[in-house]
Amino acid sequence: MKTWKFLLLGSAGLALAATGVALLAAERAAACRLRADVARLFAESADVAGQVHHEARLVGLPAPVKRYFRHVLRDGQPYLRGLRLRHNGQFKTEIDKDWVAIEGEEYMRASPAGFIWQGATSLFTARDEYTDGHGCLSVRLLGAVPLLRGEGPAYDQGELLRWLGESAWMPTALLPGPELAWVDVDDHSARLLCRHDGQEAAYLVRFNEYDEIAECEALRHRGDGPPEPWLGRFSAYRDWHGVCVPTVLEASWVVGGRRRPYARFVVQDLDYTVLKPY
Repeated sequence: MKTWKFLLLGSAGLALAATGVALLAAERAAACRLRADVARLFAESADVAGQVHHEARLVGLPAPVKRYFRHVLRDGQPYLRGLRLRHNGQFKTEIDKDWVAIEGEEYMRASPAGFIWQGATSLFTARDEYTDGHGCLSVRLLGAVPLLRGEGPAYDQGELLRWLGESAWMPTALLPGPELAWVDVDDHSARLLCRHDGQEAAYLVRFNEYDEIAECEALRHRGDGPPEPWLGRFSAYRDWHGVCVPTVLEASWVVGGRRRPYARFVVQDLDYTVLKPY
């Protein structure tokens, strides 16, 4: 009888060890994919060497947009090719769930539009991205076991919206160009329009009394559902490498006229020059 117990315990121990090894291998493979994909993201970014921002080019833009660029960029600011950042904060898997602590890293390029974000909690790792004109959201249990993968037109539009809004961290990407335009609304807001690779994204952007982007409002898909009101809030601006950018971001769905936050991120590190994985 004791022999059978030892055999059963030994088999259970081996099974647990094998599971642990498999999880570790899957986690390492995901980390390798992230590094390779980030390297490709930046390798395929447009060269902006020699491109410089001048205030004279702001002629014709809506008044609050002019004030914004004058506030966050200096005359002669070189165009930013991309960035990498780290953040901490809180996240909800559903708007009615409890907050959980999250740490993340994000990689963005200015042109063509693209980003990769990965965030980790104690239970899961999520990856959000927009590359080659397509969006994708994937979630893995313990960083290894696939739980969810969302793709398709709704994700394409949603992830382009995320890139556009978070370009507040990379203001030269918000200067008008062939794929991006600002439309006048009033003295404290403007519409931001972006067309990329067959996708269209649009925000109503509100500016605060300091001429900073304070809110971005849009209709956005929640998963595969119909578009719903969505609101991004930006605050705690600071000078980072000569550029004035927000360090706190809050994302909310607006349900029944009520703002329901699901993400609050605080930037810990931001770099425009070292464009490679952390």
